[in-house]
Amino acid sequence: MKKKGEEVLKYMEENGKRGIVLAGRPYHIDPEINHGIPELINSYDVAVLTEDSVSHLAKPERPLIVSDQWMYHSRLYAAASFVKTREDLDLIQLNSFGCGLDAVTTDQVNDILSGSDKIYTCLKIDEVNNLGAARIRVRSLFAALEVKERKGKTRTIRPANYNRREFTSEMREKYTILCPQMSPIHFDMLETAFRSAGYNFKVLTNDNKHSVDVGLKYVNNDACYPSLCVVGQLIEAVQSGEYDTDHLALMMTQTGGGCRATNYVGFIRRALEKAGYGHIPVISLNLSGLEKNEGFKLDANLLIRVLYAALFGDIFMRCVYRMRPYELNKGEVEEVHKKWLDKCNKFIMGKHLSFFKYQKMCKEIIKEFDAIPIDENRKPRVGIVGEILVKFAPAANNYLVNLLESEGAEAVVPDLLDFMYYCFYNQIYKAEHLGTSKKAARISKLGITGMNFMRKCSSKAFKNSKHFEEQSNIYELVEYAKEIVSIGNQTGEGWFLTGEMLELIHQGTENIVCTQPFGCLPNHVVGKGVIKAIRKKYPKANIVAIDYDPGASEVNQLNRIKLMLSTANKNMEKAN
Repeated sequence: MKKKGEEVLKYMEENGKRGIVLAGRPYHIDPEINHGIPELINSYDVAVLTEDSVSHLAKPERPLIVSDQWMYHSRLYAAASFVKTREDLDLIQLNSFGCGLDAVTTDQVNDILSGSDKIYTCLKIDEVNNLGAARIRVRSLFAALEVKERKGKTRTIRPANYNRREFTSEMREKYTILCPQMSPIHFDMLETAFRSAGYNFKVLTNDNKHSVDVGLKYVNNDACYPSLCVVGQLIEAVQSGEYDTDHLALMMTQTGGGCRATNYVGFIRRALEKAGYGHIPVISLNLSGLEKNEGFKLDANLLIRVLYAALFGDIFMRCVYRMRPYELNKGEVEEVHKKWLDKCNKFIMGKHLSFFKYQKMCKEIIKEFDAIPIDENRKPRVGIVGEILVKFAPAANNYLVNLLESEGAEAVVPDLLDFMYYCFYNQIYKAEHLGTSKKAARISKLGITGMNFMRKCSSKAFKNSKHFEEQSNIYELVEYAKEIVSIGNQTGEGWFLTGEMLELIHQGTENIVCTQPFGCLPNHVVGKGVIKAIRKKYPKANIVAIDYDPGASEVNQLNRIKLMLSTANKNMEKAN
């Protein structure tokens, strides 16, 4: 392939021909998928090359947005880096309609080409095989190239290297670090954890429709809904005038997987550049060593405080959602929650974190919630699963918990800490089945053991309570999920999303809302894609998949949720 690419380039030079690198996903070479676009370009007496026939000729450059688990993307970037060096070569990128993953690659290829005054063209491929629109786009490209050629303008070839600004030790004392909101019930204490570790840390509260509109201005429209929410919150805060942007840093988690979550940091940096704030450092919060910052360390002191915040948050979420729909004295559940939230924040802020005091607090919190007078007549229980941000962020799921409670149901949301268990278990699976680092697997096993030890006291208290249920073990979730999907599904929420649905069903919550960002391919596979198989194995399962997006119809979402609740009520009447 490389030899053929070099041969075609030489032919172009000798005969004064122009060439197009037709780049995309590997499956775009299938004529049933590309709808004859290579032949269309050939009909204009233009040579067609694939990205892997020229990518080896490029000088290596570091792109702004990177996910090393995407095999094809590095060839796209290398091909674009080569194309920008030649006047007789241009690039057209094919991408799949609605593919949020391609939103990353199209942005990056665009930046590489347009940064050196090349024209970027992208053709969306779907099931429609009418070449009319593609023909117009291709002819427009050739016309634009002819105009540029006649004008005789010289291009400046610029490097695509991106020099990120590091968060230094000097910045730690003077800078404010902003973090987007995801789960208010947990993040109230997360802010305390970071502040007690010496960071001027602030969790944003601007998770609303306006911030999503801001995100739409700075993020590719094909990127998933959570990325619009996150980037929108941060950019809106930066532009608000509330903060000194010369002493400001942003923070975002980075998983290192093959999903958009790995690219949030890149999305944010790109948005800052576009908004004129490229000097603001973005801190990557990760456990995989993707990026390091001199001024920010995930040390034991910070990690244990963050763990306590997550543990307390999960306890509050279970207690509040279980008791609030049934309380006899309205507002009593929130009063107890606020009282213990203050106590937990004081504990997390403390200089010495006593494990024995933590154990005592867990028991007392659960005992006090358990003693709240409630109506003992059970309502339909509705589990909420899905993409992690849409599942936990009220603004992202249109306040789904409040909606379910207002419609006479009880919301059941699996623990936030379970996602950390999922990440740890994946390392164990990959070491056993895919030959990855056994050291990472051993560390992950220790992580699971440690978290189990920390959660043991709350699990026991829940088990001994009148109104609550004990948390599931991660190894139980693995066994549940194995019935339906391979544990090798680890992109996005992966097998864990299927496992959570089965966990809820095993615990008696057969009504489930699966919250999914529109076009999120991983979640559509292991969420919407497994519903039929789950229903076949568990006929009483009443699952509805709801897409969330800036353009999604709230009326349509509401109608589908109400239809699911109607079925839930009928099933409950039959059971009684």
